[in-house]
Amino acid sequence: MIRTLPASKGYRRSFDLFIALYFLLLFAPLVVTMVLAFNDSPFPSLPWEGFTLDWFFGKGPDKFGIFHDRTNLRSLAASFRVALAVTALSTFLGTCAAFLFEQEQFPFKGLLYFLMIAPLVIPGVILGISILMFANGLGLVIENLFGLYLPVLGPGYWLVVLGQSAFISTIVALVVLARLKKFDPSLEEAAYNLGATRVQVLRYITLPYLRPAIVGGAAMAFLLSFENFNTTVFLVSSQPTLPINMYMQVRDGSTPVINAISLLLILGASLFAVANLRGKRART
Repeated sequence: MIRTLPASKGYRRSFDLFIALYFLLLFAPLVVTMVLAFNDSPFPSLPWEGFTLDWFFGKGPDKFGIFHDRTNLRSLAASFRVALAVTALSTFLGTCAAFLFEQEQFPFKGLLYFLMIAPLVIPGVILGISILMFANGLGLVIENLFGLYLPVLGPGYWLVVLGQSAFISTIVALVVLARLKKFDPSLEEAAYNLGATRVQVLRYITLPYLRPAIVGGAAMAFLLSFENFNTTVFLVSSQPTLPINMYMQVRDGSTPVINAISLLLILGASLFAVANLRGKRART
């Protein structure tokens, strides 16, 4: 509908109702989860039995808060370590891939571009199983031929990093590629005419122009890695990441500490998104 045309009262009311229902559906579960983080109950659900901060600061023996829960804190630290490594690796690979597909011409470019974006349409479960089977098979071949065992090819930290980077780097590449398509090559040509080297052009012209996209892609990589479950669950070792640990607690029965963790993650992700948005506005 053309916005400048007059609309009836019925249309405006229906539109307002739709917006209200949409945001209610979107945020109601999050609000309920955050409220239940303060519920003085041994179960992470209704009914409400009073206000408490024990699920954040409790030291036991009946109530262990998140800040004294070593299991959850270890899984939180594991998620941060994985997310930081995936962010660094995916940002580097994605940026290089963006340069490759935008500025270079080579055989089978279209086919290779399709293969690059293929992980985005493959279910994460299938991707996780495939990476695990490939890594285990490759590890067995290397061990049989050379008698060398490579821990990086077994379930654990490095396999999780490599597995997540396999598809997260594609997202970073698409973000950087979208901005790179708007880049004016005449800026580089002018720098070359003034005597700049290829490295200087890249450092002082191209990368500063791409900085908002690179930073935005890195932020997306961090968040996607931190919350990933369906791929990571097949690649993780004895130390699970936070999403996997939360799943096991919900499956086996947990206290409202799971709601406290969710509240902290919601607040952390919101602050991260706001900071990234404000930084993006300042850079542009």
